[in-house]
Amino acid sequence: MAQKKFSLKSRLESFRFALNGLLLLLKNEHNSRIHILAAIIAIVMGIIMKLDHYEWSLLIIVIGAVFLTELLNSSIESLADLIDPEWNELIMRAKDYSAAAVLISAIVAIVVGGLIFIPKFLDLI
Repeated sequence: MAQKKFSLKSRLESFRFALNGLLLLLKNEHNSRIHILAAIIAIVMGIIMKLDHYEWSLLIIVIGAVFLTELLNSSIESLADLIDPEWNELIMRAKDYSAAAVLISAIVAIVVGGLIFIPKFLDLI
């Protein structure tokens, strides 16, 4: 396959595809709406609690990890359903693995959020 020349138009179009993917995720995947709500709450709490740049860095990384795993999970599920819409043990295993990745990233985000915010709440008491 021949490599295309760089063009600003094609780069901008690739961003459009990526943003469309995010919008489709929020539209079609119920859990992504829970994740966006949790991210908004964490960001607002971060602003209120005046996080330092290290805390913001950690918060942004774990929020990104949750959305990354949710996107990969949804991608795997969509492709798996296209490949074999009927029940298939190996496809079910792949779906379960990718769902577990989302769960692990969400748990890590909760732990990091707790490590950041619990001491700040305790300082207020």
